Amino acid sequence: MRRFLKFVIKLVLILAGGLLMAQAMFLSAYMSFNSGIVASFILGLVWLIYGLFFNKIQSLSQKGILNWIKRFIVSLMALLLGIMVVIAFYGQTDTATYREDAVIILGAGIDGETPRLPLLYRLEKGVEYYKKNPKTIIVVSGGRGAEENITEALAMERYLSGHGVPESHILKEEKSTSTYENFVFSKKILDQHFKGDYKILMITSDFHIFRAKQIAKIAGLSCTTLHAGIIWYSIPVIYMRESMAVVKLIIFRQ
Repeated sequence: MRRFLKFVIKLVLILAGGLLMAQAMFLSAYMSFNSGIVASFILGLVWLIYGLFFNKIQSLSQKGILNWIKRFIVSLMALLLGIMVVIAFYGQTDTATYREDAVIILGAGIDGETPRLPLLYRLEKGVEYYKKNPKTIIVVSGGRGAEENITEALAMERYLSGHGVPESHILKEEKSTSTYENFVFSKKILDQHFKGDYKILMITSDFHIFRAKQIAKIAGLSCTTLHAGIIWYSIPVIYMRESMAVVKLIIFRQ
């Protein structure tokens, strides 16, 4: 029974490690290269090596520095897994009242002039929300990346105006390069527009809700939230990246 259990563990580690590495390499061709892809590839490599040399590593890790390394890796994985669970549950809980004065849709990258799928999902949510609250003002927030022909905000404005949102209800924020800047620059635009108190809804991807809401508070905004979905096969890489970003936020507050 013990031998069979070890065999199962080895097989799971090898398969999971190989699949995670393959997925990271696949997504690197379709997504902007980021820390989540690197971390997922490294984690997959660790699992694969552990599975291939399971018996030897187990015997060596019973004592000495390898044991401490093993404990550190296991503890780190447990921490990241815990953060991923929190992110996942938090991101599925919408707090929109549909009485907000303004909506901030956070950018998520474009190909040339075309919104990528994550951004399309956010924009679709924006259109859905506007149909229920047509008095709202929508801020599309996102600057221009290195491989983008126009700003994300302009691409987002084009999509919204093409799906029934009047241009008079759209404000563009085209300078931001990070989530923090999304909120800081959007707040300046909304302060000038409303000249007084206003209620804000934030629309972003489900995995991003938790961190984005904390960053909004740092930027001086209190937001209700509405989540957009993500591509299912990108979940491991995206959640790996986001969990590390949450740790960075906790430590550096940015």
